[in-house]
Amino acid sequence: MLLIGLLAGCSKPTPFTIVAGSENQTLEPLVTEFCKQQNVDCHFTYMGAVDISLALEQADFPYDAVWAANSLWIDIGDQQRRVKDLKSIMRSPVVLGVRKSLAAQLGFVDRKVETKDILAAVESGKLKFLMTSATQSNSGASAYLGFLYAALGQPEVLTDADLQRPDVKDKVRRLLAGVQRSAGSSGWLKDLFLSGVKDGAAYDAMVNYEALIIEANQELTRLGKEPLYVVYPADGVAVADSPLGFVPHGNADSEAFFQKLQDYLLSDATQAKLLGFGRRPARSDLAQTVDAAVFNPDWGIDVKRVLTAVRIPKQEVTLAALNLYQEALRKPSLTALCLDFSGSMKGDGERQLKGAVASLFDAQKTRQYLIQPSPEDRFIVIPFSSSPIDAWTAAGDPAALGDLARKVEALEPGGGTDIYSCAAQGLAMMAATPDYQRYVPAVVIMTDGQSQGEYSTLETAWRSDGHDVPIFSITFGEADATQLDKVAAMTRARVFDGRTDLEKAFRTARGYN
Repeated sequence: MLLIGLLAGCSKPTPFTIVAGSENQTLEPLVTEFCKQQNVDCHFTYMGAVDISLALEQADFPYDAVWAANSLWIDIGDQQRRVKDLKSIMRSPVVLGVRKSLAAQLGFVDRKVETKDILAAVESGKLKFLMTSATQSNSGASAYLGFLYAALGQPEVLTDADLQRPDVKDKVRRLLAGVQRSAGSSGWLKDLFLSGVKDGAAYDAMVNYEALIIEANQELTRLGKEPLYVVYPADGVAVADSPLGFVPHGNADSEAFFQKLQDYLLSDATQAKLLGFGRRPARSDLAQTVDAAVFNPDWGIDVKRVLTAVRIPKQEVTLAALNLYQEALRKPSLTALCLDFSGSMKGDGERQLKGAVASLFDAQKTRQYLIQPSPEDRFIVIPFSSSPIDAWTAAGDPAALGDLARKVEALEPGGGTDIYSCAAQGLAMMAATPDYQRYVPAVVIMTDGQSQGEYSTLETAWRSDGHDVPIFSITFGEADATQLDKVAAMTRARVFDGRTDLEKAFRTARGYN
């Protein structure tokens, strides 16, 4: 057996893979430094909470360790009970960060704030916030569960019967109407907020981990921008427990290293370092003396505050709550799909695109991934080549979406490629949708080629729209993402590589609205 650590520098590093929530990305250097000392080559893969859970369901789980935001997602996905030695590494409450001057205006500074106060601010039109999807990210799920508990008057635990109460559903639906932009992971939500502030977007607040609000405030301070003030809802705060567990693959060296890594992360010295990253240590006694430059009281941060922590309900109740969110309570989405049917798509690209659309509009498959449409959702499908070929619309009911999938299946590729005119038409059609403001909008471009049109066509349409619509892209074949990256940067969106995992790319893009 390799003597990991004793042979450091004398042998080829042992590989070790970790799948983690995006909120842990800041901590990667802390881990990799220890790995190098042990002559281990550690590699991180970052996923949203649901993707981690789905990966654990698969027969082939290729990672040596899993570091999720909450043990809930490991419990749901690890039906084969492969994850061993699961221990909480640190904790972080899910909070509301509000631009400090707005927090003062709303009366949120230096006083107890309850969820009803947040709802009043939303309904007055004074507060909108960014929040991850509750069905794709732990921070969004935790905040949503907190909203449910608050609406119920803080029961001991959430039940199926609670989810059926019309008054509770109404309150939570009204709260979620305050969502301005969404995301599929907590780390990217923080990045989205910061990029928006840099670009002058009207982003006033976000729901995220206390630790990521701290990271955002450090960057905002560096930029000379106004920081966020942390609000801990007095009637219910969910706390991420950040568990790290080992997944055996029959390698004794890996298991021995994992134990060393876990011991290292839980040591007093490393737990003290975690405080420097804005994480509360697993041992509460270590959090009593903190650096005020990190846990800044001027930002509303208070590690000594007694939090009313919500209790995670049974798995089946949690899943029922998440399905309720997806199908009935979240702010409805308005999605324009630009589908490339240019000549270069003929063959594999065409088959992949049609397969992706069929999956997106398959009620059973979307429910499996918790991205199922609600009846309130609206879809615009625009196939294009050198110009838009057609345009179809549908609500989020299975029959109408099945009709759209059949129309797409009947199309044949041919002609050139102009992504810009298609996306511009999608923006125009969304803007013409009645009650446009009640939706979370997004454009998704699926293409394998470079546009032959003019970028200015899309830029003018996007800037004049004024609704901060993200334009995502999914690439095929030999696509050059240069132009798509430019579109994503302008609209604060992302480009996904459909060539490596098309289904995941589509799921992830769908999770952002």
